[in-house]
Amino acid sequence: MHYYIITGASRGLGKALAEAILSQPDTHVLGVSRHAIIQHERYQHQPLDLSDITAVENNLHKVFPACPNAAGITLINNAAVLGDIGYLGEHENEHFEFVFSVNVIAPAMLMNMFIGAYSSQTAIPRTILNISSGAAQRPIDGWGAYSASKAALDALTRTAQKEQDLRGSGIRLRSLSPGVLDTAMQEYIRNADTNSFSEASKFAALHSEGKLAEPNVTAQRVLTWLQRPFLEGEVVLQLRNI
Repeated sequence: MHYYIITGASRGLGKALAEAILSQPDTHVLGVSRHAIIQHERYQHQPLDLSDITAVENNLHKVFPACPNAAGITLINNAAVLGDIGYLGEHENEHFEFVFSVNVIAPAMLMNMFIGAYSSQTAIPRTILNISSGAAQRPIDGWGAYSASKAALDALTRTAQKEQDLRGSGIRLRSLSPGVLDTAMQEYIRNADTNSFSEASKFAALHSEGKLAEPNVTAQRVLTWLQRPFLEGEVVLQLRNI
């Protein structure tokens, strides 16, 4: 049995990934999100609000069960929030705490627990996949906290991979930008006030011109790539280039 742990499994890419994985035999998915949406005999749900760091700290032990007979174990840090769109100087300070808690602090804790729990199981593949964003690579006005949090996640992934290489644990880590998907986040983005986000019309055009990728199509591409042997090289990747 290959075990997958997926955050944000109740909608968007996370839900599509869980469903794609469960369509294959000998797989088990533990979904981590506030609400249980998927009903499947090989799906287990752990309710958790990743913006509540105290709750995350107190419940992380439930996310990483002993898997002595596993054929492989994979953590997919998919859950993320954009937060309020707006310029620095115009936010409530709580905005930054919320975005960084979900996008950086909770994934860092999950990575830490995963490595601690499974580093000794060297006979099987163990993988951490962090879902990043193109926003980590360029400044996008109105998205300051989101862009910075995704850049931090990329940096954390690179560092953790170097550490595991030095330890010789065999754990592989990648941060992957999946492209622009047709999700609820995109609906929010394209309806933003142009005074707070100068690229709103660009994202609206992507939708009207049918250029947004469907989550289920992207999920299948990600899963196909994820189940191939990883090549040595870049840790931070874009789906369009692999």
